[in-house]
Amino acid sequence: MTSENHSTAERELILAVENSVTGRAWVARPAEHRIVQAISQNHDLPEIVARVVAGRGISIDDAAIFLNPTLKEMLPDPSIFKDMDKACARIADAIMAGEKVAVFGDYDVDGATSTAIFKRFFKALGSDITAYIPDRMNEGYGPNTKALLELKAAGHKLAITVDCGIVSFDPLNAATEAGLDIIVLDHHQAEAKLPNAVAVVNPNRLDEEEGYGQLAAIGVSFIAIVGINRELRNRGWYAEQGISEPNIIEWLDLVALGTICDVVPLVGVNRALVSQGLKIMAERRNVGLKALGDVAGINEAPGTYHAGFLLGPRVNAGGRVGRSEAGTILLSTDDEEQAMNIASELNTYNAERQAIEAMVLENAMDQVQNKIGVGGVVPPVIIAANVGWHPGVIGIVAGRLKEHFNRPTLVIAIDDDGDAKGSGRSIMGVDLGAAVTAARQAEILTAGGGHAMAAGLSLRSENIETLQEFLNERLKVKVEDAMKTLSLKLDGVLNLSAVEPPLVHMLDRIGPYGQGNAQPRFAFADCFVSYVDIVGKDHVKVSFTGPDGSTVKGMAFRSADKPLGRLLIDSRGKTIKIAGTVRNNTWNGRTSAEIFIDDAAE
Repeated sequence: MTSENHSTAERELILAVENSVTGRAWVARPAEHRIVQAISQNHDLPEIVARVVAGRGISIDDAAIFLNPTLKEMLPDPSIFKDMDKACARIADAIMAGEKVAVFGDYDVDGATSTAIFKRFFKALGSDITAYIPDRMNEGYGPNTKALLELKAAGHKLAITVDCGIVSFDPLNAATEAGLDIIVLDHHQAEAKLPNAVAVVNPNRLDEEEGYGQLAAIGVSFIAIVGINRELRNRGWYAEQGISEPNIIEWLDLVALGTICDVVPLVGVNRALVSQGLKIMAERRNVGLKALGDVAGINEAPGTYHAGFLLGPRVNAGGRVGRSEAGTILLSTDDEEQAMNIASELNTYNAERQAIEAMVLENAMDQVQNKIGVGGVVPPVIIAANVGWHPGVIGIVAGRLKEHFNRPTLVIAIDDDGDAKGSGRSIMGVDLGAAVTAARQAEILTAGGGHAMAAGLSLRSENIETLQEFLNERLKVKVEDAMKTLSLKLDGVLNLSAVEPPLVHMLDRIGPYGQGNAQPRFAFADCFVSYVDIVGKDHVKVSFTGPDGSTVKGMAFRSADKPLGRLLIDSRGKTIKIAGTVRNNTWNGRTSAEIFIDDAAE
């Protein structure tokens, strides 16, 4: 989907598909032929691969670093961020004085990795730091006054909030007044007012320079550790202690995992962090990630798919339906037995989460469809709410509804007292986080914030309808603009015979892929459907035969009950057009390439 303001007539259609089975035009990603040719020649790439690079806005001069992103070139000096030097100095003071320090994290992957990297850093210095992860059900998101005051009472002099804290005004003020120093390391959207703290480091502060707002909290935390490490070095502390500096690069596997799972744009420094972090992850140095990979059945070098869809959901499962701190403990332990026990525990929690999610999704889908009615108008913003829904799965369900209806979506869980917690996911071109922040400022919400593509909130159940009206009014035009240009951007047309492992390996050089650097998508014409079946619960498996007799397997995930799946099933023995990504699949030592199908047209 794109929010570019171009009519279909002004865009280059691929295979003349103006209205696919999912209602999208197939649009060529713009790539100037001259730049494509130069990148192809300079870097010995096939033209189709060079076109993918150029289609991401990469110039001839920038192609080399895009193909080989390095931290040396892209990691910013920590001092460029406001309050970072103050934060690093205060943390260095605490380390040198042997003060009791706590890190207060979130229960999602970004929070767990951010907390774990501080645990590992302090451990490498021969010190310790208390990790505190709030319980989702009993404490909710972010710092709370009770927990912070308990940390103070236990002797802590400094607390570092990671992936939270930027709008926690009352709890941080209460903690500061009680004598607990606070440092905020966050990335969520900030307001003009900042919380009461020794330092507030956030690339999305309103007074911050642009350029690094895409960082996840784990990226901010890693850069902070780079700064703290430098501060200790400059003070001569390592020499005085007779210890070596920690090799902080070995923790980039945590940085990659948190960055991928928080669905922030994989551009700029994020691209370098994830690219290098996946290499570290492949070395299986972190015993927790190694154990988690084993229980998840990962038997190949991990990529963004493995991190985002196999490892991340299991780390998240502890915060969603199990123990909030389980993910942090797993990622920070060096005990192999403990790691395997927690990995197995998280695997069980993940299965439980999937069952709960399926139940809530079915209920929410029925609720939304009943509201819309047969042939009814889909509102600008989808809101589904109910008493008893598990707060741990509402974010995932919001994502599923967003995919189905192509609208910003909020799913809200209400408890027996009428207190409600919601999680939202948005579509490209519609900033949901800003809208939720505005709703909180309008006192519709008791708490709320986020970023463009995701948000969280709390409110009283009687205000849900008011919230619906507020968001519909605020986002109506943005959603309409986004829907006018509903399209699937494609990087070109391929023959089925081109879908081979060498092509996928070359395309992998353009990764890592994710938000902001989309997996290359291609169109395929003249695809004869020789085999089709439903596998699992709702995946559609297909075999295609090309005009030259070449055969390729394809898979359309979670599509059996959707227009895409129905078209594929009904096309057995027919020739259709398809669009999707190409990926390698290794099974029993044999690697083959297949197509992950995103769309189709007759």
